[in-house]
Amino acid sequence: MLTEREISRSWIKLLGAGEHTDETFDKAELLLSELRPENPLRHRLSLELQELRRLHAKKRG
Repeated sequence: MLTEREISRSWIKLLGAGEHTDETFDKAELLLSELRPENPLRHRLSLELQELRRLHAKKRG
């Protein structure tokens, strides 16, 4: 299991810059699954991921 710090660092590397793809979003979901459901970081990153997906879909469509 990864620590919150490791997940945060990986999250920034994965989603911080560049083009987002379906594969990127899948990897982000895997990172989220490392956190417990009640973890505040998981909640915050889940909301961020939803917003990034929404923006990605808007760009594609």
